[in-house]
Amino acid sequence: MSYSRCVTEFIPDISDEKELLVVEGLITDQPEEYTITVSKSLPIGLKNEARPVSGCTVTVSDNMGNSYRFLERDSGIYVSPPEFTGMVGRTYKLHITTPSSSGFLNYDSEPAEMLSIPSLSLYYEKVKLFDAEPDLFDKEGCQIYLNTFGSNNYYRWEYFETWILRLPFSVPNQTCWVSDRSRNILIKNNVDFGGVPIIRQPFLYISNSTDRLKTRYSILVNQYSINEDEYNFWAALQTLTEQSGGLYDIIPGSIPSNIRCIENPDETVLGYFSVSAKASKRIFIDNEFAGIIDLYKNCITDTIFGDGDIRGIDTSVWVLFDKPKMFPNPRTRILTRTKGCYDCTVRGTTTRPSFWIDE
Repeated sequence: MSYSRCVTEFIPDISDEKELLVVEGLITDQPEEYTITVSKSLPIGLKNEARPVSGCTVTVSDNMGNSYRFLERDSGIYVSPPEFTGMVGRTYKLHITTPSSSGFLNYDSEPAEMLSIPSLSLYYEKVKLFDAEPDLFDKEGCQIYLNTFGSNNYYRWEYFETWILRLPFSVPNQTCWVSDRSRNILIKNNVDFGGVPIIRQPFLYISNSTDRLKTRYSILVNQYSINEDEYNFWAALQTLTEQSGGLYDIIPGSIPSNIRCIENPDETVLGYFSVSAKASKRIFIDNEFAGIIDLYKNCITDTIFGDGDIRGIDTSVWVLFDKPKMFPNPRTRILTRTKGCYDCTVRGTTTRPSFWIDE
């Protein structure tokens, strides 16, 4: 007996909040360009992305009477003026005026003090990996740890990775730098633990199933000081992203924002305006790790002898090795059908990062 089953997507009726204002912004005490993004969420079931809102007036003011206008550079993206840098101890507030069908709407964030941030240190240790079935080769991963010595603090972290990719073939683009960034929400506090420093905090584990540690690896960690309200915001988002349940476990509108509409305080606004001091630390890892995966061991797909034409050259097949004809042997060409085996820019860039330091 056979059964057939039909599944129909269910789109709940939430017509009262089809579009919500989404605000994302961060200012720090570092001399850099800050951005505020303003967009509208789209109805559930249509697209998992937001629609930029242009034509807004965006300003950041402090408790000393200063006000800074953020200008729109791209649609919905507003950037700080060159003279603006946040200062620890000052309180900042975001104001946004958006165009609407009825004129304009005004939104204010709650005032937030820029709290000081302690320094941080990073270090790593090799981790011996044990397979269910023993073999003749050792395998090692890398555990990165973090220390920070502040007391009674709420923290948020983000990281940026860069590593050298060196293809095992003598091809034009053989060496590249590959980059990636943190995708999870990384938060912790020591308030709940009597304010003791955070020591030997496991921060990031790098397994042998990636080639990050193959040649040379670097990680930059940014540490942000946040208050309890912002900590709760990120904790709620963390719970949302880590759950695999359905729509009604936690909906985005239930996550508290620090931004309110002046004309309609009951309007739900998504996102957060972050005011944080920032401390950064970069380390390089040059050690050798046993058993790192070889992602390019199956690159060779064809061997061509002679001078005949190759169909699809540089479009669907690429030459990894071209040995000229030498008596009595014919010309030999080794081919791949995977462009990434021939050109490292499929994954990275040949431009050396400005921060990169040689071994």
